[in-house]
Amino acid sequence: MNRKKELKQMYKETKTEAGIYCIRNTKNEKVYVESTRDLKTMSGRRLLLNMGSHTNKALQDDWKEYGTDAFEFEILEVLKKKETGYFNEKEELKKLEEKWLEKLQPYGERGYNREISR
Repeated sequence: MNRKKELKQMYKETKTEAGIYCIRNTKNEKVYVESTRDLKTMSGRRLLLNMGSHTNKALQDDWKEYGTDAFEFEILEVLKKKETGYFNEKEELKKLEEKWLEKLQPYGERGYNREISR
């Protein structure tokens, strides 16, 4: 029983890193940019794609066509958390994602993201 408590405590103390990552198709150079509050979830995205259940249809179709080996997962930037004062992680993550979407323009022939009209 003590081991279970130890594992639970270790899990609670494990720091999560929020950030921006991309999934790059090495065959056609298209990219998919996404933010996450836990960069470890990238492996979950790979699992979704392997199962054929990713919500981005274009990305899923290319995954099926080109296969797993044609894609690379890359962390673009880790969110730096402010140590003191007010810090809204969700808001800062959104700003960081917008920065990378602006920089990479992963729309149309260049990527899998959908451009959001403002």
